[in-house]
Amino acid sequence: MPSASAQNTAHDLPALIRGLPERSQRLYREAEAAWDREQGLLLFAYGSLIWKPGFDPAEQGPALVHGFHRALRLRSLVNRGNAQQAGLVLCLLSGGSCRGLFYRVAPTQSAAVLCELWAREMVVGSYEPRWLLCQTPQGPRPALSFTLPRQSPGLQAHLDDAALLHILRHAQGRYGSTLDYLQRTVISLRSHGICDAELERQLTLAERHGLLKEAAQSC
Repeated sequence: MPSASAQNTAHDLPALIRGLPERSQRLYREAEAAWDREQGLLLFAYGSLIWKPGFDPAEQGPALVHGFHRALRLRSLVNRGNAQQAGLVLCLLSGGSCRGLFYRVAPTQSAAVLCELWAREMVVGSYEPRWLLCQTPQGPRPALSFTLPRQSPGLQAHLDDAALLHILRHAQGRYGSTLDYLQRTVISLRSHGICDAELERQLTLAERHGLLKEAAQSC
């Protein structure tokens, strides 16, 4: 149950945010207060935000973040899985580096984009939103992204290939399957000249076991 204080202040939140967990609401308030009103909301995209941003950026380009790496390690019970078979989605975990895209949203659209992005990414509240320093062709720029603490209960332990294949074969959520999510991400990364060795390995594993053919036949 939300606390009494949360219930008393939720009315001033956008409608898309009011139904989210209390933690997601609190973090939304922090992010909403922090974006630069002059240049607009800055985002670092590393997964589905690359192939389905849901908005038209005023500016975009390649970006590199140090200190975090991309991993298919966040359990998904809504978007790419369900209560009977959890799926997996990407997160940023500490360590290493990550190549992705940098987006700048026009100031006039930033509030609406942030709200819609929060409703999409913070439905359970597992992510830890952070302002990360992105290395871009224009120089270093701080951008909002979605990381995952290693102590998060939503973090999936390392899976052997058999367990991963089971998830890729069976996990379905409101936005589709984990397999579809993985395939779209790999294809999109390739289109931007980014090769993520582990995601490539996982998709090759799925293809070698006939999962891509099965998915195509079921459409």
